[in-house]
Amino acid sequence: MDLDRDTIKKQLRDEGFNTVFVWSDAPGAQYPEHTHPGETAHVVLDGEITIHDANGTQTYRTGDRFDVPPDAAHSASVGPQGCTFVVGE
Repeated sequence: MDLDRDTIKKQLRDEGFNTVFVWSDAPGAQYPEHTHPGETAHVVLDGEITIHDANGTQTYRTGDRFDVPPDAAHSASVGPQGCTFVVGE
C-alpha cells in the first residue's frame, strides 16, 4: 500500500468519506468503548493500534486499514510507539 498521506486522503474522499484527516495518538493512549454514527475508515501510517470489538481483538500496524461500521461498539489501545493514521468519516 502506498502510504503517501495525500494519496490515502484522496482515496478515502473518492470512497465517499466527507471528512478526512490525519490523527496521532500518544504511546499507550486508551479509548473506552464507544460508537460512531457513521462508518469510519482508518489507515495506519506509523505505529500500531489494537481494536477490541464484538469480533474480538485485532492489532493494526503501519500500512494496515481497518473500517468500523456505524454504531459498532469498540474500544482501542495504542501501542508503545504511538500511532498516526488517516481517518475518513
